[in-house]
Amino acid sequence: MPRGRAMTALLKYQRLECPGLWRAAPEAQRREVVVVLGDASLMLSDPRSGVALSHWSLPAVERRNPGATPALFAPDTGADETVEIEDPDMVEALETVRRAVMAGRKGPTRLRGLVVAGLLAAGLLATVLWLPDALIRHAATVMPPAQRLDLGRAVLADLQGSGLAVPCRGALGQRSLGRLNDRLAAAVPGSRPMVMAGPRALGAHALPGGIVLIGTELLDDPASAESVAGYVLARSLGAALDDPLLAMLRHAGALATARLLTGGALPGGALDGFGAQMLSQGPELPPADALLALFALAEVPSTPLAYALDPSGEATLPLIEGDPMRAAPAPRPVLSDTDWIALQGICEG
Repeated sequence: MPRGRAMTALLKYQRLECPGLWRAAPEAQRREVVVVLGDASLMLSDPRSGVALSHWSLPAVERRNPGATPALFAPDTGADETVEIEDPDMVEALETVRRAVMAGRKGPTRLRGLVVAGLLAAGLLATVLWLPDALIRHAATVMPPAQRLDLGRAVLADLQGSGLAVPCRGALGQRSLGRLNDRLAAAVPGSRPMVMAGPRALGAHALPGGIVLIGTELLDDPASAESVAGYVLARSLGAALDDPLLAMLRHAGALATARLLTGGALPGGALDGFGAQMLSQGPELPPADALLALFALAEVPSTPLAYALDPSGEATLPLIEGDPMRAAPAPRPVLSDTDWIALQGICEG
């Protein structure tokens, strides 16, 4: 194969990953795997855990059923394992590699070097495009609750260290905040609302570990206990739909995430600036249907949050018209008047 054709054929594949059916031995049951054309090798891994099940050297891969579908590949090393692949791009890539390797065996040694270089480039391309985000998503999936909470607290520390926010810890206000959390526990178990003050408006944000940051401006009149409860419900649902740990780890980067997985902690400085970035990007409101269902479960009216977000009510009309407490008041208050006043003064005592 001429030099230009070999390199172009190997580098044109942007998607070098696909599902497959792997059989470890002729008598073994087939199992689903993820097939990745990697750095001079074909890797077969478990789709759930990401654990590698087998590696085949690309020069040793041969096709057992030319022209048939699904394509059946196996190593020519005498091993009994096989993998069935239906993805046409992956089949074409493997066939291209196989033809290049065969031509290299018949031709000069220089061509074999070009093929290997092409494989290395293709593997590097696959790594750059696929590995970082896959690593971050895997880390978010396996992160235990205690470590998530530690990471959420690390974001709070970044906010405090950069002078953007300080926690409010007045005893009476903290007690009222605890009562608010207890009131919402049936709908958002594991939520940890925290009030913080800063030189500018902080809004409400969900952090890893169930932490919901509430800026003190959200406690000012005409706010109400119901509107604050609405922020906690909305941000908790948003975190369930879009894990805040993903944004945090993407800011830290793939290498820092790998350190977290192997060593249990992010390297120093990995989260610098993330707090400011988070505050600059207001979170989107979850879908109205899902949010109203959560308000109904919590027995909290959604209208106060709707007007807190948009005083005109135009942008949040679904929350007003669909308020589950619209026909009748909530069966129990979110907070007593005394607790609400104490919560408003949480930064004073």
